[in-house]
Amino acid sequence: MGLTRVNPDRIRQEIEAAISTGVFPGAVLLCALGRRIIFHEAFGMADLFENRKMRKNSIFDLASLTKPLATTLAISKLMEKGRLSLDQKIGDLLPEFQDSDKAHITIDMLLRHRSGLPAHRHYYPVILQSGEQPRHCLRRLLVKEPLENKAGEKEVYSDLGFMVLAWVIEEVGGRRLDGFVSREIYAPLGLDRLFFMELIPDNEKNKIYQGQFVSTQLCPWRKKVLTGEVDDDNAYAVGGIDGHAGLFGDAPAVYRLCAEILEVLQHRPSRVLPGIIKEFVRRDKGFGRVAGFDTPSKEGSSSGRFFSKSSIGHLGFTGTSFWIDPGNGFIVVLLTNRVHPSRSGEGIKKFRPKIHDLIWCELMENNIH
Repeated sequence: MGLTRVNPDRIRQEIEAAISTGVFPGAVLLCALGRRIIFHEAFGMADLFENRKMRKNSIFDLASLTKPLATTLAISKLMEKGRLSLDQKIGDLLPEFQDSDKAHITIDMLLRHRSGLPAHRHYYPVILQSGEQPRHCLRRLLVKEPLENKAGEKEVYSDLGFMVLAWVIEEVGGRRLDGFVSREIYAPLGLDRLFFMELIPDNEKNKIYQGQFVSTQLCPWRKKVLTGEVDDDNAYAVGGIDGHAGLFGDAPAVYRLCAEILEVLQHRPSRVLPGIIKEFVRRDKGFGRVAGFDTPSKEGSSSGRFFSKSSIGHLGFTGTSFWIDPGNGFIVVLLTNRVHPSRSGEGIKKFRPKIHDLIWCELMENNIH
């Protein structure tokens, strides 16, 4: 497909305006048609206190992009290996749930946010003060957590469901989530800049990637600016690795994984990812989400007005997002540090649809027909 010349100045101006009005200090935007990158630039600051500029390969705390790009893909690999199926119940997979009200929750319900579990809980103070091994404490809390809805009936976006999925992956896959996705997906694809940051003394990744991490909040209770340390409080409490948050990466690595997902969605063989992902993105009538991914909402979608109904994507609390349109191969990766130095800013909610519409009009209209 030949690409016509584009003028991305309006995109640059919109991002610079967002920086000047405090929507976020910095951003990296990467846009592509399939395997061809058509825009990739960095803007603003990676750390305001250190006066450190954003780079095109700056490494972000990807927050909830962990859900689709780590946890969901790990589940797909276990299914490919014949060790897991979407209709399996967690009571049959995890003995701790056998006699609980959650025994009949399926893997599919967890992936589609229909488990009945609440959206979020502040588990971290309990975990940090318990004296227990942190992940054991979290799992005990998950087993005890009352359901808010009957399993399968209502869609409620839930961090807790993906905490349970990480537990399933470790139990069935025999390795912790970070080790499993690294060995099965990231390493075979050469994605060495997509990884979890375990909170251990002398983590070698701090040395390897020194000066490349994008800072997040000045945390009021950790009493420091978070740089190369997971922003999510619950993920922090269990050592930096869980199914809902903890993944770090740069825009090129996120894009390359999105391009691999696109191959599957366009019915072409991926080197690594299983074809079962096509089943994950099947939409059920009356529900907005697919298994592990988000889809454009009918009104006010963060993806703007032009991504097709078959598109998939996800948002991250720290200001990260990606969108993939399998109909035309359009991929947009937008990574920002909107929580730096404070989580309070909400301007990105209006910025996201506006910038995606502008990207489409400036970069795509002449190139997808």
